[in-house]
Amino acid sequence: MAFLKLWVDARRGDRYVDAGQSAEEIIGSAKAGYAAFSWGDPAAAMANMADDVEWVVPGNSTVSGTYHGKEELGAFWMKLAEKSYTQVAELFLGDEERVMVLVHATVAGESSDRVDILTYRDGKLVKIQNVLDTLFEQRIFGTK
Repeated sequence: MAFLKLWVDARRGDRYVDAGQSAEEIIGSAKAGYAAFSWGDPAAAMANMADDVEWVVPGNSTVSGTYHGKEELGAFWMKLAEKSYTQVAELFLGDEERVMVLVHATVAGESSDRVDILTYRDGKLVKIQNVLDTLFEQRIFGTK
């Protein structure tokens, strides 16, 4: 139930994780972001991200690369949406700085698991690093 409160706070624009956050708070922030993304609310999903957030997608698919800032991240999410992308965050493990999320994703009717490594600084999400099946990504999205 705590993640729902965090999501509501994010919708209002409240900063709900402060510098010196506990592991519980940072994991709650991550859960709220994933829930908002799954509910189709990108503004709430980005609420606790730094403006210069960095998202790293490995491989040689057309969606691989490093995305900088919320605008580029939004464009990346639109590319995923074109392939009927959905995800379920199944497990969250973390401490006061990093959260690892086990994600089961379905894209264009095919499924794959990945791990997202989230890094927080001063209460904001500053970096996301995907660990995923790069050949799956190339099959679904094509090769650069």
